[in-house]
Amino acid sequence: MASVEFDHVTKVYPNGFKAVEDVSLDVSDGEFMVLVGPSGCGKTTLLRMIAGLEEITTGTLRIGSSVVNDLSPKDRDIAMVFQNYALYPHMSVAQNIGFALRLRKVPKAEIDRRVREAVKILGLSDWLDRKPAQLSGGQRQRVAMGRAMVREPAVFLMDEPLSNLDAKLRVQMRAEVSRIQRRLGVATVYVTHDQVEAMTMGDRVAVMHGGVLQQVDSPQTLYDQPVNMFVASFIGSPAMNLYEAALEPGVRSLRIGSQRIELPDAVRVARPGLAAYGGRTVVIGLRPEHLRTAEVTEPGATVEADVELVEALGNELQVHFTIDARRVVAEGAAEESEVVQSGEGVARVDPRAALKPGTRAAFQVDTQRMQFFDAENGTAIWG
Repeated sequence: MASVEFDHVTKVYPNGFKAVEDVSLDVSDGEFMVLVGPSGCGKTTLLRMIAGLEEITTGTLRIGSSVVNDLSPKDRDIAMVFQNYALYPHMSVAQNIGFALRLRKVPKAEIDRRVREAVKILGLSDWLDRKPAQLSGGQRQRVAMGRAMVREPAVFLMDEPLSNLDAKLRVQMRAEVSRIQRRLGVATVYVTHDQVEAMTMGDRVAVMHGGVLQQVDSPQTLYDQPVNMFVASFIGSPAMNLYEAALEPGVRSLRIGSQRIELPDAVRVARPGLAAYGGRTVVIGLRPEHLRTAEVTEPGATVEADVELVEALGNELQVHFTIDARRVVAEGAAEESEVVQSGEGVARVDPRAALKPGTRAAFQVDTQRMQFFDAENGTAIWG
């Protein structure tokens, strides 16, 4: 078992494209680290550099105490699980799992022992003689994991291993992969573009954008204390609502469109940096669950909005609304197909709330959980 350390690593392709820029990241022994970000952000390039499939332009990569920049993939003591299972169709489950060990000329008794241990952990004992075509998608993925496990590597690398599964099976396999990783206790680097997958699986999550590491933290810290607008809007589903707002002098209130929201003392205490923004425009962020229907309003802590669409999900209503304020979209956080209209937003409210499209509604704002960002550079405002 071993740790993984990126020390100011950069990857530049011959055409000049900079895929990864000055990344420093430590993955502890036994840690489940998830790399997440939109397509083209550099996360898969980082994974391939650990595997030895991409050369490092500058910087140092260590696995354990060894610098591995110039080591071939076979000498790095890593095992990789891909999104396509790459199983041999003519081989049984047992043969697929033990194939790499046979190539290494590991004794047959040792191969049998490792395969038995792996299939027991993976729940595949009853399918040892079956061919891949006789297995479900989830079972095939477990076979692919078993093939990596029997090698007893120092580091596991997983490149979007669940992306080919249907939605229900992905949820089931998320828990399965996490359980297996914790049982094995091997440092694991897991790449995904799915932020829900990242939040539910990772001990820590590294958010990438444009080849640059934006933030590395526990899932809850990423959610509660994003360092910039990109992380704030990328992490969380539905995404955080971001609007331009004018902080009034003294920072005791702000104006969002034509509406005014009072800010309690606790906000100024938690974010002393706001004092420098009095009389200036900032970007505020509101998670959908931090907007509640305001039947009994708290003066100064509500916003009125026009209800456009109500989605009933059983445990909650997702209310799509518009307000007379300018919505902000963090660069790179929105999907290319996403059409963003000025003033739109989403609230998650009680399923019994009497809200209908075409009506006017009041939402109570949880001001102490409101996020604040610099309107020019998008960084979070704290100290």
